[in-house]
Amino acid sequence: MTKRVSGVVTALLSSLSVLGGAHAASLAEIRASGTIRLATSADFPPFNAVENGRFTGFEVELGNRLAARLGVKPLWVKYDFDDLLRDLPTNQYDLVIASHAITSGRALTVDFTNAHSCTGGVILTREGGPVTSRDLAGKRVGVESGSTYFGWLNKLPFQKNVKVYSASDEAALALLAGQVDATVTDRLVALDIRARNPGARLVTSDLLWTEAIGMAVEKGNADLRRAVNTALAELMNGGEYATLSRRYFGEDIRCVRR
Repeated sequence: MTKRVSGVVTALLSSLSVLGGAHAASLAEIRASGTIRLATSADFPPFNAVENGRFTGFEVELGNRLAARLGVKPLWVKYDFDDLLRDLPTNQYDLVIASHAITSGRALTVDFTNAHSCTGGVILTREGGPVTSRDLAGKRVGVESGSTYFGWLNKLPFQKNVKVYSASDEAALALLAGQVDATVTDRLVALDIRARNPGARLVTSDLLWTEAIGMAVEKGNADLRRAVNTALAELMNGGEYATLSRRYFGEDIRCVRR
């Protein structure tokens, strides 16, 4: 089945589920079941990924700790990034943890928790490549579909050749293979890609803009949102968050350091 047909079928099933009254589980239902279903794209290392059949990454470990604070077991679900927020009401999962920037547009359809990290967009390229937004004029630029990086690129008021990929790593591989001149991605992801490819002579631009990153619950699921915010604050205040963050990034990536 092609991706296009699959998307149509998914959208149809989602619509039928919503019409049938399906919804993501409430906090009471989650605690009664003993399990919280956590959804991620699993294609955005070091934040979320699948290695040897296991979910891994900073957000995965953070989600596991949040589940423990809520007194339930985590059950991870892999979903296409483009569909994660749209399909929250279909009762396939309860909480999305997939490096979503908190934007006013996204907040129209989901409720975001407090930010669990702060980062921003950068240009990743080879030495001598484009390192400012104006430098991207006329260049081949790879970017992940449905991302804020894609939206930023489209708003640049000059001609560029944007090549869209389903995952950040695919855009990075295209850069390494010489298929694009640069990619726009998360600052911390760019640093991870550089560390994993030391011989590629990759460089990153200065920060282009900043983003607060949050988890998402179904619109109106206030009890779950409050419980996750409380658990997140406990992890931050107790030192677990800082330890986890420094292990992955060498720094504390919360928005407000305590």
